[in-house]
Amino acid sequence: MDFSTFNFDPTLQEGLDAMGFTEPTPIQEKAIPAILSNKDLIACAQTGTGKTAAFILPILNKISQSPAGKLNTLILAPTRELALQIDQQIQGFAYFLGISSIPVYGGGDGLVWEQQKRALETGAEIIVATPGRLIALLAGGKMDLSSLQHLVLDEADRMMDMGFSDDILKIVNYLPKDRQTVLFSATMPPKIRQFSLKILRNPEEISIAIGKTAKGVTQGMYSVYDTQKEDLVKHVLSKKDYEAVIIFASTKDKVKSLFRVLKKKFDVEAFHSDLEQIDREKIMSAFKNKKVKILVGTDIISRGIDVVGIELVINYDTPGDPEDYVHRVGRTARADMEGEALTFVNPKDRQKFDRIQDLIGMEITQIPLPEGFEKGPEYVYGESGKKKYSDNKNYSKKGGNGSKSRNGDKRFPHRNKSGKNQSGQKHRHSEKSQQQPKPSQQSPSASTGQNKEESKKSNSKFGQRKNVVDKK
Repeated sequence: MDFSTFNFDPTLQEGLDAMGFTEPTPIQEKAIPAILSNKDLIACAQTGTGKTAAFILPILNKISQSPAGKLNTLILAPTRELALQIDQQIQGFAYFLGISSIPVYGGGDGLVWEQQKRALETGAEIIVATPGRLIALLAGGKMDLSSLQHLVLDEADRMMDMGFSDDILKIVNYLPKDRQTVLFSATMPPKIRQFSLKILRNPEEISIAIGKTAKGVTQGMYSVYDTQKEDLVKHVLSKKDYEAVIIFASTKDKVKSLFRVLKKKFDVEAFHSDLEQIDREKIMSAFKNKKVKILVGTDIISRGIDVVGIELVINYDTPGDPEDYVHRVGRTARADMEGEALTFVNPKDRQKFDRIQDLIGMEITQIPLPEGFEKGPEYVYGESGKKKYSDNKNYSKKGGNGSKSRNGDKRFPHRNKSGKNQSGQKHRHSEKSQQQPKPSQQSPSASTGQNKEESKKSNSKFGQRKNVVDKK
């Protein structure tokens, strides 16, 4: 199938031909006909599959056949970055059509606020907005939505996570009931389905590889201590002259700290919520134009960045939500290209990483730490939920009035070298207990190590990979 199959307006098709669009992606192939036929739609697809174009193109085609100058479509997005990205794509696709769009988002100064209000008053066919700023404009009575025909919710799961569900329902109350509503999401948790029942009518449903990472991503993990992370990320970045890298950290404070470390040697910028909007836009523009090679940020950039050619994604901290991993990794290997994703997993994050592998249906290859690094903590997929003991050979785990040995047997109450317990009384077993041999230092998982290595092999460039679908 190619785009000519959709019978788009000749001017729109001319624009697609000029931009080199030939074959639609799977989500475009299924979503475009549904939107053209005026059906409400729930579409679920991973990042990097072309889902933005899947709703922009059919809506532009319908607007081109409608009277000009009236507001036709409202697109809601969770972040200003994503709103700007969608608006930029609309401008590209609509270049030959003369259809206008306006991004409406918060975070700017008073001048930006006035510009947005004036633009809305002069009219545009498409508004791309974040829910919070749009609510403020609606409350001021500055928008006439009576002519609106399409409502699109992009990254709906992210908007739910950010607490925008009530704002969206308020916005919907301003809209005509006779409209087409389209909901796009990278994941489909139950809360999204429940929410969709409130705003969609008999929707058609499309799902493309829910919870899976793109085929072109080669994934690997390092089991590390937090103290090893800075040296490891510098080692990884030094191995190759990368042109585009994103490093994700869990907090803006970690982003700032890592930025200070890396800027001494690498071409890097930090991207976080403390920056003014104009600074964020400058940094993002420099990264897209390859003037900045490395971007360090929080999950604020895990969605809404459509930069083709990102070679490497590093999860400096393991994401707490498995779905966030899919979004982070989705920044690379876009548009059928190849990319690499590395995750640093410390002992506290083992269970998080287990859940990530459960979601994507595969075991991610563990890479040995480079030569010169001290040995990292032991990690075995699927054993993180069991009681594990630290790798510094301190095998006892305090609990209650006594402690448990590695095999779970109850030991005697804590006492000092004289054999007295905490109350100062001499314990009647103290002499015997001091004569007991020390427990074996063998790791509890050592006996299973060989069996773990006899797993199925795959063609990962990092080495062996195990197919764990049958474990689920």
